[in-house]
Amino acid sequence: MSTAKKKREIDLSALPPGSVTEYSTLVCLACTFDIFTTQLGLAPRTAYSEIKKYLPTIAELTAPKAVRPFFDSDEKHPHCPHCNAAKRWHAQLDTIRIEGGKASDAVRRKLIKGLPRKDEQFQVLEAKSDKRTIFFDWLDTLGHNLDLDDKAWLIETTRAYLSRFKPKTDWAAVFNGLRAVRRSHRLAEGWEKEGVRLFLAPVVYSEVLVVQYLVSRSHVHDGRTLEGRLTLQELIRRLRYSGYLEAKGITQGDQFEILEQLIEQLSEGSGKITLYHIVDRRDFLEKVKSVYARYAA
Repeated sequence: MSTAKKKREIDLSALPPGSVTEYSTLVCLACTFDIFTTQLGLAPRTAYSEIKKYLPTIAELTAPKAVRPFFDSDEKHPHCPHCNAAKRWHAQLDTIRIEGGKASDAVRRKLIKGLPRKDEQFQVLEAKSDKRTIFFDWLDTLGHNLDLDDKAWLIETTRAYLSRFKPKTDWAAVFNGLRAVRRSHRLAEGWEKEGVRLFLAPVVYSEVLVVQYLVSRSHVHDGRTLEGRLTLQELIRRLRYSGYLEAKGITQGDQFEILEQLIEQLSEGSGKITLYHIVDRRDFLEKVKSVYARYAA
């Protein structure tokens, strides 16, 4: 959603792509003022002061399904689903989540230090999580952002995986014009691009298959991968024959126990991680001011 003054975009290009997740939600200020003035009995001026200081929780900013006074809409001129208020009563809150780690910490600190401080236009919220939870969050976000009816999602998933777990490479350049991803039996590790085809070492290719299976299994029966539609048993059989399971020390267990071990490998265990949420409140502050002007008129 645009604002009266064009917002200066935040440059995230220096951050590893796999460490960044972006969220956006709308807040209905008609609902918000109603809560503060009608339900809480505050005068408009007092309500304005309190609302201006309000910072939503991380859950409110990142929830898959927004609840009042928040809502999500892709419409150009949306109406609040709770009170039917028009677009002029809505404010957009954008949130950038950065995963802490060696690859991102220095860039993240520099980014936050350079943000405008006036009127608390930006606020930073920290939260603790673990790598397994973050991995599943990443899978969920990836699944929501992909069109699994479009064959291009297989290449997009490959790019997303490589960007997250091999962040030092400029994958945008590598995937430019790419049409196919193949397993390479010549490469012991890494990748190689030839024309419009990307060849991956067996271990990397196997991990891409696992990620594709995990992303697609909740959308379709079994899972869809670069190797076609696979049941869990078929996926594990391919991983065993390719030598991936042995290479990762996964030698025992039934198919579900092996899947758990695969997830443990890909998520890099259950180690703790700090998440930094940069909340862009510029549109919110501007809209709160204009809405208060209507109340006070």
